[in-house]
This record gives sequence, C-alpha cells and structure tokens, in this order.
Amino acid sequence: MSLFTATSSIKKAVSLINGLHDGKFPLLLTRILQKLHEREERSFSEEEEEKLESALGLTSQELELVLTTLEFFLQQAAYHTAKPAVLTQQLQQIELDESKVNVIVEAWMNSARNVVDQLRQRSISKKQLDGVKWRSHIQMSQASRGKTKLPVALFELLIKDEEKQDKEHIRMEFTHSELYAFYTQLEQIQSEIDHLS
Repeated sequence: MSLFTATSSIKKAVSLINGLHDGKFPLLLTRILQKLHEREERSFSEEEEEKLESALGLTSQELELVLTTLEFFLQQAAYHTAKPAVLTQQLQQIELDESKVNVIVEAWMNSARNVVDQLRQRSISKKQLDGVKWRSHIQMSQASRGKTKLPVALFELLIKDEEKQDKEHIRMEFTHSELYAFYTQLEQIQSEIDHLS
C-alpha cells in the first residue's frame, strides 16, 4: 500500500517542509489537525497565513503548497487509518527528514482517533435526504386519447441543507415502468455498496 506518490509537487513541498524550523512545525501540524475535518474552512485565516509566510520565510504559493501537502498527508493517513509504523515508512520513502517524520507521526498518534471520528461524521455532500413522502393514484386519460387509466406514483423527497439549515422539497412522478427502472438502479447501487462494505 502506498499512501503517497512522489509527484513533482510533493517533492517540492517535501523540500520546503524539510527546511521549516523544528520548533514551529509541531504548532503548524496541530492547527491543521484541528481543522482537517472542516470541509470549507481553511486551517488558517488570510491574516494568519500572512504572519506564517514571514515567520516561516515562505512565499504565499510556497505556504499554500506546504499546507495543502500536509493536509493531504494527514487525510491519507486518516482515510487508510494508517498505523504509525506505516506512516513513518511512507513519509521516509518520499524523503521527508527524520525530525519532520517523527513530528508528523507523533501528532498523528495523538490525534488519529479524534480526526478519524470527525471525518466519519462529515458527509461528502452538504445536502442529505431527510425524508420521503409518497402516494399513488390513477391518472385518467385525456379526451383525445380515449379511455385509459395510468397508475402513477408521486414522490416528495425532503432534502436537508447542512449549511442553510433548511429543507428543500423535490417532487417526482413515475409511471410503473419508470418506477421499476428507478428501483432496478437503486438495487444496483445497493449491491455495489454491499460489495464495498
């Protein structure tokens, strides 16, 4: 299993990380770990990033690369629930200095459980299905089509938006054949989810 691939971007970031002052590096990691689970929020405000640039002697692009790379390392560790020995080996393979590897692994050991739990609670999508209402009825044909009865199912999906704290209503109408095709797709999705678990 390889957590990281030594791309040119990662190699440049590793070089920058290796050049960071050992005293300031743990504080940087602690802050990143605290904010890792927050989807839209950056680890540092713009003002804090400006202070970091001068404190660490980095340009804004270099700081951005360092922060996103460290976030990536920690997200990968969380996704794979990496053991300390595995994380150490993976970081050494991309030529991160031993002192930086030790700091990252120690920070990971202290925060792993909390970070993984917070990331598990975070949803990929801001909108979640909150409820389903349905009813069925028979639609009578129009005068131009003659006498026909068409069974129809009406669905109302209640979608909760985590950001806005409100609900959206989506209404759909299915004929028997459309509902069966939708059901078949849901069965395929369920089968793939079962296979992944």
